[in-house]
Amino acid sequence: MSSNIVLGNATRQNLLALQNINSNISTVQEHLATGLKVASAVDNAVLFFQAQSLNDRANDLSQRKSNIDQGISSLTTATQASQSIVSILQQMQGLLNSAKTETASQRASTATQFSTLATQLNNLVNDASYQGLNLVNSTASVLSLQFSQSSTSTLKINGFNQQVSTLVTVHAKASVLATALTGSKFSVVSNKTSLFDAAFNLLQNAIYTAQAQAQSLGGNVTFLQTRLDFTSQYITTLQGGADKMTVADVNVESTNLVTLQTSQQLAIQSLSIATQSEQNVLRLFH
Repeated sequence: MSSNIVLGNATRQNLLALQNINSNISTVQEHLATGLKVASAVDNAVLFFQAQSLNDRANDLSQRKSNIDQGISSLTTATQASQSIVSILQQMQGLLNSAKTETASQRASTATQFSTLATQLNNLVNDASYQGLNLVNSTASVLSLQFSQSSTSTLKINGFNQQVSTLVTVHAKASVLATALTGSKFSVVSNKTSLFDAAFNLLQNAIYTAQAQAQSLGGNVTFLQTRLDFTSQYITTLQGGADKMTVADVNVESTNLVTLQTSQQLAIQSLSIATQSEQNVLRLFH
């Protein structure tokens, strides 16, 4: 008689079923522990790499979103500076109006104030820098933003030169500058108000220019804010799509675990019954 013990077919089948159930329980428990139903390419290569592609896209956009946010800050700084420049130009207009009815000595004092305001305006323009970029002191300044990997999805915003000499000389006549806008000349300007009125008008034109430039900058802020909101929503959509492929449904996995544990108990009982049946057969040979 052979000494080899061979398992019966029923026992083999029940043992195999129990092994499969135990394996599935381990898988479900891992899903619950990690929160992922696809944690690597081994679990599901197609879903894993599709989700990875979506997450990579979301990460790229997240970096570009940060750049857009910084661009908004740069434009906001420039817009605020432009608004302050308009305010200073209006103060300078007020000095010109006062000078029309002042004595020569009074005009000398007004001329000093006028010159000081012009200097401070230029100082403000040069101080309006955000992370090294100044969009109001040079037309060579450019804010460049790329919204995606596409080379055409970009926005370039050119800066302006809002220094007082540039704003005024765009519209000025040399004779007016030589008499009214040069502070030291206030005290010797003729009592005729026409020269002061002409200078006032030059500053008004400068105000219009600064306001138009501020409007242009502000319009770009509005657009970038819209683009920022879209990018935020797009990132959320991409991440949500990736999660649908890889994140485990806790409710479903919990239900599966309970079902598998019940099946495990039944399989153990079936294996026990099959084993007892084989033992009963063996006793017949005693």
